[in-house]
Amino acid sequence: MSPAPTTLPFIIAIDGPNASGKGTLARRLGGVLGFPVLDTGLLYRAVAWMALEQGHDLGDQNAALHCADELHNVIKDGYLDNPNLRGIEIGNAASIVSVYPSVRQSLFDLQRNFALKPIDNAKGSILDGRDIGTVICPDAQVKLFVTASPEIRAERRAREEYGDAWEAHLQEVLEKTRERDKRDSERAVAPLKPAEDSVILDTTAITPDQALARALEIIAIRMDEHSEKNEKFS
Repeated sequence: MSPAPTTLPFIIAIDGPNASGKGTLARRLGGVLGFPVLDTGLLYRAVAWMALEQGHDLGDQNAALHCADELHNVIKDGYLDNPNLRGIEIGNAASIVSVYPSVRQSLFDLQRNFALKPIDNAKGSILDGRDIGTVICPDAQVKLFVTASPEIRAERRAREEYGDAWEAHLQEVLEKTRERDKRDSERAVAPLKPAEDSVILDTTAITPDQALARALEIIAIRMDEHSEKNEKFS
């Protein structure tokens, strides 16, 4: 006897460089659609934070892998809610440990399970990161690549990190932004790049509301297609 057909979850993959606006877009889409959201970048930030807290050198791949494995046991305890994971320095540290193939493999199953088995019986899930549409969820129904110019992204991050003193730190943040872009795009495993079938959403000159509206237009079309596909197999 053939197994009973199941309804496929609707997966939205959002990729893009640091401070492009992808995280804001993911959270807002989650609120509108009622889908759980996973900021996968926080996984790598958590690994880096854990490694530093335990006194490890970020250049020690085995130590980073140990922390990635350990993260599986504490992620449900609100570990990703740690406000220390949001700073610029820990972001740069995350881009160091994220180049390790063993670390990426350790976190692969965690991300896939989130996508394919949405919590609270949600009809879909949203994941944002740097390799969601290319590696983690290449079969996602919607793939968005959110980007912006390095200068605009650096300004956003400087304002977020330094408040009224942002201009004094802008050049430093811009240099780190470019360094991280280079490291993320040139890494051997899962480099930052748009999936071939992703939609590019440039937020350099548009507002978060405009980005949300554009994304919802794309999602509405794909949802109709997804519903028709599920009906065929139901």
